[in-house]
Amino acid sequence: MAYRSPPVPSSQITPRSIYLRRREFLAGAVAAGLISVSGARAEALKAKPGPYATDEKLTPLKDVTTYNNFYEFGTDKADPAAKSDNFKPKPWRVKVDGLVAKPAEFDIEDLIATMPLEERIYRMRCVEAWSMVIPWTGFQLSALLNKVEPLSSAKYVAFETVVRPEEMPGQQGLFQALEWPYVEGLRLDEAMHPLTILAVGLYGETLPNQNGAPIRLVVPWKYGFKGIKSIVRISLVDKQPPTSWNLQNAQEYGFYANVNPQVDHPRWSQATERRIGEDGFFGSGRRETLPFNGYGEEVASLYAGMDLKANY
Repeated sequence: MAYRSPPVPSSQITPRSIYLRRREFLAGAVAAGLISVSGARAEALKAKPGPYATDEKLTPLKDVTTYNNFYEFGTDKADPAAKSDNFKPKPWRVKVDGLVAKPAEFDIEDLIATMPLEERIYRMRCVEAWSMVIPWTGFQLSALLNKVEPLSSAKYVAFETVVRPEEMPGQQGLFQALEWPYVEGLRLDEAMHPLTILAVGLYGETLPNQNGAPIRLVVPWKYGFKGIKSIVRISLVDKQPPTSWNLQNAQEYGFYANVNPQVDHPRWSQATERRIGEDGFFGSGRRETLPFNGYGEEVASLYAGMDLKANY
């Protein structure tokens, strides 16, 4: 079931000069003490510039790593960076099982060393109506799924995150924001799409704890809560899997969660968004939200004939 990526126009490839300047900026900022990364020491990742880049201004690394939703560490945007120092992303293994011919368990170090890493500069749109532009480092999810050979009966892909209350304060206490483990899911064709990646880094460095170390899902045409973090299990299944936010509130968080400016959240408009890092940390200006977060040309065909308003 290998998915062959379409030819990539040269205009969509990040120019090498930009790629190198970003690395120089990051190294200088770290050396000057302007950037701190929670948890294990960040290491440089070797990755080639990948397709689907954007020429939009990158969100500053400080904002990307300090303004996060990661409820396993707390519900405040600052909690993941402030409370994830004790989280241990290595050693780490990811189990891939279910309706596959070759179930396997992969060591994260082996995946990073052997998978074809690329830098993907993606827009990220949160359901809360804020957005970022992030240079992720990762590999296509399809490359991993092809290793285990999905069976013809597989229709969906289910994801599960780690449960470590001793390291994740958001999983402690009597009252929890969500049920653990955090779970997510995609249709198999969504998972096999070349835009869908498993990220192991950002800004050319290993993924910080607060951003989902050591491995997370990135599906750029969907709202950010679909991007499950700190994944420990990926299962191929024949029925639509449960997802954490849909279980929490099905009226507000659908399974598909495709970015759609014409479908408002029940409590706010999705027609516009604020870009973090513009006009100060919170960004005072707003911009129009793009259908499918700007990736409609690549993914709209996946939903032909579907009522997207009914599948928020």
